[in-house]
Amino acid sequence: MKRIMLKLSGEALAGDKHFGFDEATVREVALQVKELVDAGYEIGVVTGGGNFWRGRTSENIDRTKADQIGMLATVMNCIYVSEIFRSVGMKTAVLTPFECGSFTKLFSKDRANKYFGKGMVVFFAGGTGHPYFSTDTGVVLRAIEIDAEVILLAKSIDGVYDSDPMKNKDAKKYDEISIDEVVAKNLQVVDMTASILARDNKMPMWVFGLNEPNSIVNTIKGEFKGTKVTV
Repeated sequence: MKRIMLKLSGEALAGDKHFGFDEATVREVALQVKELVDAGYEIGVVTGGGNFWRGRTSENIDRTKADQIGMLATVMNCIYVSEIFRSVGMKTAVLTPFECGSFTKLFSKDRANKYFGKGMVVFFAGGTGHPYFSTDTGVVLRAIEIDAEVILLAKSIDGVYDSDPMKNKDAKKYDEISIDEVVAKNLQVVDMTASILARDNKMPMWVFGLNEPNSIVNTIKGEFKGTKVTV
């Protein structure tokens, strides 16, 4: 395995603050990613946008406009996280599906490959660039486009359960589950559009708890404690 897409949950990056980003948490993530980059892995990163924007909770904002603001929120998040990555010694680039002046570069597969070839961590911000598609769909789409071998879903919970473990203390955790079963049971590993896209393009997803010690490195190096969603 060489090329990996890492989706960082905004909720997990907030740490104990439960809002915004906890810089110590983001720095710990950065140090883990640096260890992988130094070992020769190519890492793409997607972050959510919800910590800055929950526009769909407003009844006064058009859905299209709310989604556009949400896409811009992911750009802000990626710029912030990429700067923390740079502070620990990595080179980064932020790619978006729309022009953001000098803040980012336009996404293309060729450009992403060029940056990976230079040992850079590539952040994919702005989702798909279109409303009515979530960050989940964006991360699966970009993973497919760049030929990633797996998507790592780093979340605030440690895997996939048959029901919400925050509401049901008897919820069962899966060690492994097929994407077909995820779709059939609507388990919301990612949203339905993203699930079907992953299924149809045979893109596996590994779900794990970001806030467990050294969880990203351990996941890649064989000490996996989450749930493998297979294709």
